This record gives sequence, structure tokens and C-alpha cells, in this order.
Amino acid sequence: MARTFTPAEANSALSEVRPLAERMVAVRARLQELQGEQREVVQIIAGNGSGYAVSEARSDEFAAAAAELETCLEALMEFGVEVKDIDAGLLDFPSVREGEDVLLCWRVGEESVEWWHDLEEGFAGRKPIDWVDAGGAEGTG
Repeated sequence: MARTFTPAEANSALSEVRPLAERMVAVRARLQELQGEQREVVQIIAGNGSGYAVSEARSDEFAAAAAELETCLEALMEFGVEVKDIDAGLLDFPSVREGEDVLLCWRVGEESVEWWHDLEEGFAGRKPIDWVDAGGAEGTG
């Protein structure tokens, strides 16, 4: 069975998860830049044959960045979180609310894990966490 997190455990986990997620977002952005540059280089090569050396160097950087992104993703998955959006750094922490499986939702840039949603709803359906950790009981406010 997959690991589940209480809201307090998810917030505690951010000390390790946040740097991984931030790195994932940064590396993904760099990969997209490199893809754009690679397309430009291919067009230059096709046009007049110059730019081949640039392509080789960028290719190595692309491979290194892709490997680093994979490492970030694997570390997050091993930690027990689900990566929902690499570009936004959107993560879900499996949890249980009133006996139902739910997902605690966090993304890069947010201070803490303060949102949840049903398994089917996703980011658009997220709601403020409204229960206390002990026994999954409803909070008072």
C-alpha cells in the first residue's frame, strides 16, 4: 500500500520535498530552453551547415539535464508523493480524510500544504484542509 500523509506529516516533509520540487521545475524549464535552441540549431544546419559544434555541446547539456530531472522525479516518488505537473511543481500527498482516500495538494511557491482534493477532482477542485490530524476528525474552523 502506498504511503499516506497527515497534513502535519506533509508539511514536515516539505523540508525535503520542496528543494527537490524546486530543482525539478528549474531543470524542466532549462530542458525546454534547450529544446528550443536545438530546433534553432537544426534550422541553421539545414540552412547553411554552420552550428554543428553548438549542437553537440547542447546535446550533452540536454542529456545531463534530462538525467537530473529523472533523478528528481525518482526521489519524489520514493518519498511517496505524486508529481502531477512538472512545469508548475505540482505535487499530491496521498492522505485519508474521514476514512476516504484524498490527496493533499501543494505546488512550488506555496508556503505550506494547505489544500486537498478528491482523487478525481485535481487541482481545480482543491479545498482548504479542514480536519485535524488525530483520527482524521473534522476541524472546528
